[in-house]
Amino acid sequence: MRVLVGGGTGFVGRALTQLLRSRGHEVTHVSRQGGKDRISWEELSRCGLPLCDAVVNLAGENVLNPFRRWGDAFCREVISSRVETTKTLAKAIADAEQPPRVWVLVTGVGYYRPSPTAEYTEDSPGGDFDFFSRLVSSWEAAALIPGSPARGVVVRSGVVLGRDGGAISQMLWPFRLGLGGPLGSGLQPFPWIHIRDLAGIVCHALESECLQGVFNGVSPSSPATSNGTFAQELAAALGRPALLPVPAWAVRAVFGAERAVMLLEGQRVVPKHTLESGYHFIFPDLSGALKDIVA
Repeated sequence: MRVLVGGGTGFVGRALTQLLRSRGHEVTHVSRQGGKDRISWEELSRCGLPLCDAVVNLAGENVLNPFRRWGDAFCREVISSRVETTKTLAKAIADAEQPPRVWVLVTGVGYYRPSPTAEYTEDSPGGDFDFFSRLVSSWEAAALIPGSPARGVVVRSGVVLGRDGGAISQMLWPFRLGLGGPLGSGLQPFPWIHIRDLAGIVCHALESECLQGVFNGVSPSSPATSNGTFAQELAAALGRPALLPVPAWAVRAVFGAERAVMLLEGQRVVPKHTLESGYHFIFPDLSGALKDIVA
């Protein structure tokens, strides 16, 4: 299969590319600059979609970049890096003489309203209560191509755990030094997925001719995981204590009030359709996932 991946050079994109190539698929990236096995976004807009069987979009500015202040300029970047790249790919697919067979977009569980008790499946409502939920709605709406023969798949991802980036990369040093702990109360749900499973779900969606619609990209044990549990398990995997909770005010000071919600609140998300689709998780439980990552 020839697969075109937007955002393929990022954290998740590298894992997906490695998996797809190991399974005999050809991968071309869409990124800021062209090159070997790469085309630029500008080239895609100008010349249209290269011949391919599948398109995936993973592009998106890191919302939790602690070095970027939350303000209008960064907000616009967060939106355009997701919605505009998705629109560009959707238009290229719609205009293609030979459209791909499948079109996969990876968004986020921020679609669902944070709650300490509610459990959400792919059929649950959401998408209209704060900046991040509306962002996911706009992002998913941008992917719609009425009348297209391409199968449309959306994977709503939880917090992606992996070795070379994502949430863990910012947490490892404090935890290694014994300075880690839960964020705020630590009681908030922590919807997570191992990077190999997120790449695995996307690959499963590409290769399974009958799959379409929304799939939650979270581990099966994620609904039972709180931020406090995550902190304890990460500390245990490193052989360190997790005694120092980070107060909510400190999280808000670093990230700003809007982004702090993503860390201080959470959703219990169930991968109902994902499991029903026949996907088998490599890392269904947190301790196994973290041992793999910190090994």
